[in-house]
Amino acid sequence: MAGRAPKAAVRSKTAGERFAVIVARFNEAISKKLLDGALEALAAHGVGSEAAEVHWVPGSFELPQAAAALAKTGRYSAIICLGVVVKGQTPHFELVAGAAAQGITRAALASGVPVSFGVVTALTEEQAWERAGGAVGNRGEEAAAAALEMARWTRGLTTGRAGRGGVGRRRRGARSPRRR
Repeated sequence: MAGRAPKAAVRSKTAGERFAVIVARFNEAISKKLLDGALEALAAHGVGSEAAEVHWVPGSFELPQAAAALAKTGRYSAIICLGVVVKGQTPHFELVAGAAAQGITRAALASGVPVSFGVVTALTEEQAWERAGGAVGNRGEEAAAAALEMARWTRGLTTGRAGRGGVGRRRRGARSPRRR
């Protein structure tokens, strides 16, 4: 059974931050619902429409290339990738979903810019709708929350405050587990 992502410890954005949202047109009706969820999450955390750019690409396979290109510009605090891949009768599903996941990961690691994965991979169109604002939540909203949290975390690297207040935080003076 699918679950919901944990609620992020996200604070409002700081001035000057910009976010890119890349959306795959394939399965566009569902992708639009993911986009709505992402934009609502950004707005709820103080990101106005002027600070959130939406870029459309043909499909989920093209998301990594667009993410890498946008990351190279240095204009964004984080990039959100949204798409929908529904399993059909061929192995095409596994190829596209795997390429999208690996490519998005590579774009983030190569650039240092947080790139969140909001690609719904579902066995049926009904399952995809459930993950685009239905019974299972909205993966676009969750991807935006992850991008906001990671933008804050990476910003904290330069200020020496990375990870403070988040999951896994140690209390001041607490001992680390012993290494053997």
